[in-house]
Amino acid sequence: MKKSLFYGLSLVIFLFFANPLGAKISDETSSCISCHESIYPGIVNSWKSSKHAKKGIGCFECHGKNNHGHKDTFEHNGFKIHVVVTPKDCGTCHRVEEKEHRENMMSYAYDNLMKNKIYLELEKNINFMGLSKEDLSEDKKNSILADSCLYCHGTKLKLIGWQIRETMFGNLKFPKLTGWPNQGVGRINPDGSRGSCTSCHPRHSFSIEIARKPYTCAQCHKGPDVPAYKVYSVSKHGNIYKSIGYRFNFKDVPWKVGKDFTVPTCATCHMSEIATPDGEIILKRTHKVSDRLSYRIFGNPYAHPHPLGPKTYELKNKQGLQLPISLDGTGQNSPMLIDKKTQLVRARKMKKLCNRCHSYNWTNSHFNKLDNIVFTTNRLVKKATMTMVKYWDKGIIKGIKQHKSIFDEPIEKKWTELWLFYANSIRFSAAMSGGGDYGVFANGRFSLNKNLTDILTYKDKIKPRP
Repeated sequence: MKKSLFYGLSLVIFLFFANPLGAKISDETSSCISCHESIYPGIVNSWKSSKHAKKGIGCFECHGKNNHGHKDTFEHNGFKIHVVVTPKDCGTCHRVEEKEHRENMMSYAYDNLMKNKIYLELEKNINFMGLSKEDLSEDKKNSILADSCLYCHGTKLKLIGWQIRETMFGNLKFPKLTGWPNQGVGRINPDGSRGSCTSCHPRHSFSIEIARKPYTCAQCHKGPDVPAYKVYSVSKHGNIYKSIGYRFNFKDVPWKVGKDFTVPTCATCHMSEIATPDGEIILKRTHKVSDRLSYRIFGNPYAHPHPLGPKTYELKNKQGLQLPISLDGTGQNSPMLIDKKTQLVRARKMKKLCNRCHSYNWTNSHFNKLDNIVFTTNRLVKKATMTMVKYWDKGIIKGIKQHKSIFDEPIEKKWTELWLFYANSIRFSAAMSGGGDYGVFANGRFSLNKNLTDILTYKDKIKPRP
């Protein structure tokens, strides 16, 4: 009785003071806020600042309207709700964006890592080397994965039971999930969907402004394997953004070049709907990030044309490895990858945007430079890789031929660094309009050639195996 009276009184007080936002809010959402505003003021105030709140879209509309298929749905104070809001939920209103995201390589980030034997072997040598089986319970192993690779790639959320928790409103039942919390771009959700819109549009404000700023992309695109944010930071674009970016308008749609902003962020080039100051659309918005990319320049030994589809774990080279390009560098014309015509179409999209600030000569020279850098870094990677293949074939080191890991011996780690860190830094420096030292000394050519020298001379420095 007391509990019901408290809920009723809370709702009356909330409705009495009314919604300051001016939008009509559903009775269900009003009931949610009447309790949660005192428990989670950060969440509620983030929501109040959102466009959702201004349009009357609240807690229940996201957590309770689309329960079908949600294994984490549970009874809560007279309502059926689910904890994890997924792209399928967001797709109730944002259908085009949800469909594009579903076709996006990012939405398959979990599968592309966890279903690829090559990547799993690399991940194992990064995360678990030096730890014994006694050190690694299933729970500890999952924690390491969630704190490392799966932080960005996304975890697999599983309902493993229910728990009763004591709250200020009495004992209440909640779902117990493994893999939670996580906002990785390829997260596998309880309703079977992939991804998390909050990777870029953080809950509960779901701000387009935050999604458009480079810090959001830096959450995952910052390390030596994908140094996009670091290269951007030291580029002329990044220099100008850090100096005067506070003046830009990050909220309007479409986003008008020359009026709302004068230098691009990650979202400008890869996702946003961009228009002239007069409102003429230059590029339509896309949540399928590869739409404007002709090359895939990271994640593999060789840069190559983008895969046709998002499931990269299905790609296989002529050695049978789950890589698009063979170890000898061949396979650039594979039917699993986009053809040259599609590459040109995607490059033209990006050039169309560049040409709103730069001359055609400037833009074309930039893309010609990128083509040359892709070619030359691939050549250097090939020289290193074919030398490693000889070592594996001759048993100088144990690898593919011996059905052993290709990532655990010291010289194999140098080879991995060469393409995973150093070739990538050079390519990103070229692709992002000048990364300065990232093409030379900051994990660039100096480091690549140092490792290449170590690889080429390795056989002369070791004693024969007994």
